[in-house]
Amino acid sequence: MSTLEQYALLLGLTVGIVGFVLSLYALARAVGKTRKEAGKDVPASSGQLSRDPVWVRYHARYYGYALLFLAFDMEMAYMYPWAVVYKEVGLVALLDMGVFLAILFLGLLYGWSQGALRRQ
Repeated sequence: MSTLEQYALLLGLTVGIVGFVLSLYALARAVGKTRKEAGKDVPASSGQLSRDPVWVRYHARYYGYALLFLAFDMEMAYMYPWAVVYKEVGLVALLDMGVFLAILFLGLLYGWSQGALRRQ
């Protein structure tokens, strides 16, 4: 398959996916007519009206938790493909993963030193 054929296939898939999404959107708009009701725009939680404002700010300490979660989530995302190719590549793959884990461990130590793991 030539490069031009590959790009044509990619363009065809892209057009097909966009067309499929737009057709699903049009079908949802046609079948599910919306009705204006006074209670729909009121913020509620579990059937009760919310006493707090809708746009609340979260404390800054939660960002540390989020960053640590993302770091270890990315670790798992990279370790699965690494485990697949480890037998083929060998020691180089082991050293690469060691460097990657060392960098993540430094991030964990930094978060620990800043108090991101303290329960408050």
